[in-house]
Amino acid sequence: MEVENRYVAVRHHVEGSPSESDFELITAATPVRWTPESGEVLVKNLYLSVDPYQLNRMKRHSASHLAVDVIVPGERIAAYGAGEVVASGCAEYEAGDIVAGVLAWEDYTLFRPSPAVLMSKVDASDDFPLSYHIGVLGTSGMTAYGGFYEVCKPKKGETVFVSAASGSVGSLVGQFAKLHGCYVVGCAGTQAKVDLLKDKLGFDDAFNYREEPDLKAALKRRFPDGIDIYFENVGGEMLEAALANMNAYGRVAVCGVIAEYTDPGRRAVPDLLEVVYKRITLRGFFAYDYITRFHEFVGIIGGWIREGKIQVVEDVSNGLESVPSAFAALFRGENVGKKLVKLA
Repeated sequence: MEVENRYVAVRHHVEGSPSESDFELITAATPVRWTPESGEVLVKNLYLSVDPYQLNRMKRHSASHLAVDVIVPGERIAAYGAGEVVASGCAEYEAGDIVAGVLAWEDYTLFRPSPAVLMSKVDASDDFPLSYHIGVLGTSGMTAYGGFYEVCKPKKGETVFVSAASGSVGSLVGQFAKLHGCYVVGCAGTQAKVDLLKDKLGFDDAFNYREEPDLKAALKRRFPDGIDIYFENVGGEMLEAALANMNAYGRVAVCGVIAEYTDPGRRAVPDLLEVVYKRITLRGFFAYDYITRFHEFVGIIGGWIREGKIQVVEDVSNGLESVPSAFAALFRGENVGKKLVKLA
């Protein structure tokens, strides 16, 4: 049996900022077998995640120094998402089950369950919107939770700086920090985002980095006594400025460096003497480093959402054909909160 399927692919490797013209929408038949021997499960995708890190997989040489697989032009692009099982040859899944996990930028995804496949069923009694299981209760939430609590190891009263603070991860980190009793400042690229951080998400302060010619001075004004924790999403000059303002024994959680994804010339050149003499810890991490704590984090964050302690910010586009424009918009700074594409 075959299912007609559409999927988004890159036309070629992408080395700079992505544009809509770098992608194409391909229609192809997906062969499907429903027998128990095949163990295959077919999912109709309902929501798909759009994330900046995907660009690193689209580069020609990304696999030479990064632990990621290069996306081959013309092939399907794996991405986190949520959908409904429409047919199954596996006893673990039944038609009608709602699942969240690694799917692809396509209408239907076929997978075979195994320990190596990140996929889980969404509780039928769950009262959250399905989109939450991709963002705040999915990889974005797990990234924010693991990065802040496990990497940063915050203490009440510490000072926290979050770059790209209106994004899917930064917006959550800032709220977690406030719940923990920290003083929190975020930066973003527009005044509307700055207002969101202060008025809706509860940041103590926020600023538009585009209006600050001297980032080191901008941070010094907002952290006169120094920064204890920096949650890094940008890289480049922002990392240099943050390190210059860090306190002794400061911690830097390196979640992403979006400024460096599209421009190799913007690589950060931090003063390593700052790191040595202040005994600063810099640590990179992946959300999947904390996968064993997934159910714990979902329970905690879910409780905070129900209690109104966490505000969820989503930016949703509609239709598979909108994936290229949604992805390109990330690198123009147009998204606010978690960027998603709704298919049905």
